[in-house]
Amino acid sequence: MLRPILGTSAAVIFAVALLFSGIASTTTAGMAGGSIFAGMFQEAYDIKDHHSWNGVALTYGAAVAIIFFIEDPFQGLIYSQMALSIQLPWTIGLQLYLTSAPKVMGKYANNFRQKSILWTIAFIVAGLNVLLLKEMLQ
Repeated sequence: MLRPILGTSAAVIFAVALLFSGIASTTTAGMAGGSIFAGMFQEAYDIKDHHSWNGVALTYGAAVAIIFFIEDPFQGLIYSQMALSIQLPWTIGLQLYLTSAPKVMGKYANNFRQKSILWTIAFIVAGLNVLLLKEMLQ
């Protein structure tokens, strides 16, 4: 699809973009793991702190360990997308809980109308994921 726009170098440009996308998502995952691990110890994310560093290392270590057990890269991609799909409703729910909490957000917390709309969207996403999982198990 990119060949008409980019010519014969479309595959190389796509591969480089995919590589950078992977690096960005890996960095984000590591920071999220570090933030969660530091949060369990009631600390803010700080890569110089050993709790944050351990969370990043555990996240990267788990990812590398999983890579070594994947025989078919395409199946690995499918499994990773399934995992993302399954965790998405949980993430949406937690984000809505946090952004609706005045203790966390102060005056910027979601009002009733925003919460109603956002929770409706969250339940739609969760329902679609349940239907997807049901279809895949048949």
